Amino acid sequence: MVALLDKPSNPSSHEVVAWIRRILRCEKTGHSGTLDPKVTRCLTVCIDRATRFVKSQQGAGKEYVCVLRLHGGLQSEKQLARAIETLTGALFQHPPLISAAKRQLRIRTIYDCKLVEFDNDRHLAVFWVSCEAGTYIQTLCVHLGLLLGVGGHMQELRRVRSGAMSKSDDIVTMHDVLDAQWLYDNPRDESYLRRVVRPLESLLTGYKRIVVKDSAVNAICYGAKLMIPGLLRYEADIELNEEVVLMTTKGEAIAIGIAQMTTVGLSTCDHGVVAKVERRIMDRDTYPRKWGSDPTAQNTKKMVKDGKLDKHGRTNDQTPSEWKTTYVDYSVQGEGLPAQQIPT
Repeated sequence: MVALLDKPSNPSSHEVVAWIRRILRCEKTGHSGTLDPKVTRCLTVCIDRATRFVKSQQGAGKEYVCVLRLHGGLQSEKQLARAIETLTGALFQHPPLISAAKRQLRIRTIYDCKLVEFDNDRHLAVFWVSCEAGTYIQTLCVHLGLLLGVGGHMQELRRVRSGAMSKSDDIVTMHDVLDAQWLYDNPRDESYLRRVVRPLESLLTGYKRIVVKDSAVNAICYGAKLMIPGLLRYEADIELNEEVVLMTTKGEAIAIGIAQMTTVGLSTCDHGVVAKVERRIMDRDTYPRKWGSDPTAQNTKKMVKDGKLDKHGRTNDQTPSEWKTTYVDYSVQGEGLPAQQIPT
């Protein structure tokens, strides 16, 4: 589950996450990236299983709206606009003196930056910035002041997007979370809570999807690769080694995987590895265990028990010649070869 919070000023991100854990009475919570106490707006709180996405969300791009106070007047608004345009791209930054991060030189990328409003009489400017995770807007404001030759500092900062979640995605307050939980506990009305806390799949809208058969779901949860027989549907334009999300037919996320075939390969191959699991999402045994129940698997287990195959299911001296020539193992290197030709 995921909640997109409008973080108030003064409490830290850690305090807000701890309050949410206490209100919702859940085991684990995490957030999508630290906001300084004075910074407000978008804080994505991951709850229970969704905490597996915390690392990927913390590394996702961010967008901010900042109020900059200059220490002197400028000749024109264009002078500030040019300075903002100059500070775009890869920049060197030192974290501020008061920060939790280690104060060492780092490189962060500013993807885009636009001047929204400027008041030369009051020495105030509002600008929007899209940047890499870990960028210090406070340092950016100091650099803008130095570039303009008048000095400057950050007056106020609001985050308007964090990864896939933005301020337009039904943002909620701490009071909404508290009221929703009270309604669920007393009149047993869960409609408000469903609006406040959304499914974790809402974080995965940026990934291309591969739909998996129900019989293959539990095997993937145990770490198996997705093979062609377990594939049901897939999106267009999947590239090799691209991150994809493996989904059930009901739209539940199973895992984040690395594609081992392109869309063209998926449409033409009748065997092979579709994707390997990078990060499991679904709990094990949510779906029934289906592997090992087909006739070939049952026969393999019987031959292992009788000593005609080794404990790994590979051939040995007692393996019948018919098995060596007919059985094909697609899950090992040299796939598509009969058992006797597979390197051991």
